[in-house]
Amino acid sequence: MTSNRIPTTILSMRILPNADPALLAQLGAQPGERSLGIFTTDCDDVGYVALDEATKKAEVRVLYARSMYGGASNASTRLAGEFIGILAGPDPEQVRAGLGAAASYIENDAAFYGVDEQNSVVYFAHCISRTGTYLSAQANVPAGTAMAYLIAPPLEATVALDAALKAAEVQLAVYYGPPSETNFAGALLTGEQVACRAACEAFAEEVTRVAQEPLIGAC
Repeated sequence: MTSNRIPTTILSMRILPNADPALLAQLGAQPGERSLGIFTTDCDDVGYVALDEATKKAEVRVLYARSMYGGASNASTRLAGEFIGILAGPDPEQVRAGLGAAASYIENDAAFYGVDEQNSVVYFAHCISRTGTYLSAQANVPAGTAMAYLIAPPLEATVALDAALKAAEVQLAVYYGPPSETNFAGALLTGEQVACRAACEAFAEEVTRVAQEPLIGAC
């Protein structure tokens, strides 16, 4: 299995210390949440787990998180990228701490990997030892749950997800059927941390196997 790490780039980042009430209302801010932190990246799934990490390191909540259609290679403008995330907090200091935690996680932890030097097929098989408030809500599990976050191109993801579910005692919490906004697919699996790690390994191995021999079983 390759270890060709593909770094994610933070394209833009800004803090609104005292956001306008109308904007806060439209984004669903709660009373006391007056500051916003906004960032874009060239990779959506890394952005999602980074937002979740921010909720563990600062008094912030995820207000908005969306993938851009078509993926980073088809971004409409230089700073739009593939993902936008918005954090809310009671003051600029908490928001700044949340953005810092997200940026550190993007730079040092979560990443896609390529199956070859050309990155002709890529996958995201990331084990989260304990979820924050954001991914917990997405999967309808308690905060602090171990999670395997699995994403790959559509066929590869479908075959590899089957392998991951069979390889470990994990539960399918969220299924991302193909095509996503970025034309990928995947799932969020939950269970014990050791099981989630085993699921990630099985997923990565199967994506690589499919990429190396894509026509096995063809008529």
